[in-house]
Amino acid sequence: MTRHVAVIDIGKTNAKLALVDRQTLTEISVITRPNAVLPGPPWPHFDVGGHWDFLLEGLRDFNERHGIDAISITTHGACAALLDSEGALAAPILDYEHTGPDETAQAYDAIRPPFEETGSPRLAGGLNIGAQLFWQFQTDPGLKDRTHCIVTYPQYWGAKLTGVAATDVTSLGCHTDLWNPHTSQFSSLAGTLGIRDKLAPVRRPQDKLGPVLPSVARFTGLDPTTPVCCGIHDSNASLLPYVLAETSPFSVISTGTWVIAMSVGGRSVPLDPGRDTLINVTALGHPAPSARFMGGREHDIATGGTGPEPTAEDLYGILSQRVMLLPAMVPDSGPFKGEVPDWIGGEPQAGTGRRRAAVALYLALVTCECLASIGHEGHIIVEGPFAGNNLYLEMLSAATGAVVFRSTGTTGTSAGAAMLVSDKTDAPPRGQNLVPVAAEHSVLLREYATLWRQRVQRRMQKAPCRP
Repeated sequence: MTRHVAVIDIGKTNAKLALVDRQTLTEISVITRPNAVLPGPPWPHFDVGGHWDFLLEGLRDFNERHGIDAISITTHGACAALLDSEGALAAPILDYEHTGPDETAQAYDAIRPPFEETGSPRLAGGLNIGAQLFWQFQTDPGLKDRTHCIVTYPQYWGAKLTGVAATDVTSLGCHTDLWNPHTSQFSSLAGTLGIRDKLAPVRRPQDKLGPVLPSVARFTGLDPTTPVCCGIHDSNASLLPYVLAETSPFSVISTGTWVIAMSVGGRSVPLDPGRDTLINVTALGHPAPSARFMGGREHDIATGGTGPEPTAEDLYGILSQRVMLLPAMVPDSGPFKGEVPDWIGGEPQAGTGRRRAAVALYLALVTCECLASIGHEGHIIVEGPFAGNNLYLEMLSAATGAVVFRSTGTTGTSAGAAMLVSDKTDAPPRGQNLVPVAAEHSVLLREYATLWRQRVQRRMQKAPCRP
């Protein structure tokens, strides 16, 4: 019986290794390290060598203390690894925030498939993997020939562990421009770029890539037969337990560096790629309308540093004086792309409870816009760091009129990734690890939300037309 699953979880901000009890879907132990970006050459790239040492040592420690029965993997999206004929990196793994791909944006836009084919909006920098590859091949003319195989990011770690190359449907379905979610096949871009035969075989996240390599088993002390799952995009890992356990319609909010809203069984609405909406692909291969913004990044910028938890007095001061932060703190993503942030009613001092209160309300209201843009209906489940932000949760409930649950898991992606390890992808009991949110200031919060929307709309109507 599989009991202990080691989950490799590479987020944009931190790299994590969690040991999860497969029966209860709770974390036994979690270790992290910063996901540092190295400057290059040839371009800013992730410290995968440092991550690999960290992961191997963590696997060895977890195995010595608890035992490991299987390994699963989840990572952020917008990331691919180019492997040479020996299975090593043909080039460093590009940081998707690097602006290099913007240099060839006009040429790339001329060949990329339309939104109607891919459900993938045109994004800045390297957030579309197709744009990454196009720019990399232009920048390094020999790279395409050196590239024997292209794998998505969870499967890079799977290949390191097992020697088996793959891609998975959730990572390909994460605004890559390379996947058609309507036909469950590669998009026309794969042929246009001439990489169709270089893309590794598509697997389901729950497929077993194989056992760990002998060298991995020797270093970590793992049983040489320890299975490794193919792996999954992190937002879809957060979504999986609820897709299996919850009654639709509902939405899941996955929070971290990115806040990603995913609707299951909601209203059918036209998606606007200009508002950072897209179609994600679930672990079951089904399209899931989604919207996103860099909520974790915006939180860090807007709060201006650490500070005390907001008090009731802090909240009342913000609500009564109509102190508001208008979007967008990170203007190249989200439902308010291109907007410039502004404080209304006076900017609270950084590092204060009032500042943190105003930022929490702002983040919740931007999340509400994301939900509206994808046809949300039903209850809402919040995963990840924002699940511990009470004001964020209260405003989310008040502004949407929906019942909101917060997940009590410390890493929102680990349970979903651990669930991949099974003879069948069975669901946890409905409601496990979910706590309903008590909205104590609903009337005042709803009034504030209405005024915030009105001010945002007025400002956008007055703004000059944007390209």
